[in-house]
Amino acid sequence: MLQLTRDGEYAVRAVVFLASQPEGKVSLINEISEVQEVPKSYLSKIMQHLTRAGLVKSRRGARGGFTLARPAGSITLREAIEAVEGPIFLNVCLIKKGECHRDDLCPVHPVWKEAQKKLMEVLDGKTLADLVRDAESIKKSAKKTAVRKA
Repeated sequence: MLQLTRDGEYAVRAVVFLASQPEGKVSLINEISEVQEVPKSYLSKIMQHLTRAGLVKSRRGARGGFTLARPAGSITLREAIEAVEGPIFLNVCLIKKGECHRDDLCPVHPVWKEAQKKLMEVLDGKTLADLVRDAESIKKSAKKTAVRKA
């Protein structure tokens, strides 16, 4: 089964959380961990990857914590995932030409290639700002539903 690892899932949660904060707000690891339900020690390692990838800035000291390194509208979902997962490939044959000795013979290779292209388009087409807006819409919709049920 093809699936995002826990590292990728937690990285996405963390950067979407940071994107939802007011500009310039520094978020503590404890706060991100609690709100996003990610173990603090695990999140610390993920935040290191995100910092090394240039998506997050970390500050040490009494006013330390994390902020996005770039505007939320310029960070894609793909970047967040690949910061901790590495490059995304649906199949080994897509890593590079010749990685699979059957890539010139395989009738499924063009299908993998097309699926890979579409997946990258979707992941590159969603920014953190888009995801924050989507989350706000979901919350509003949930509130309306709750009011109607009450």
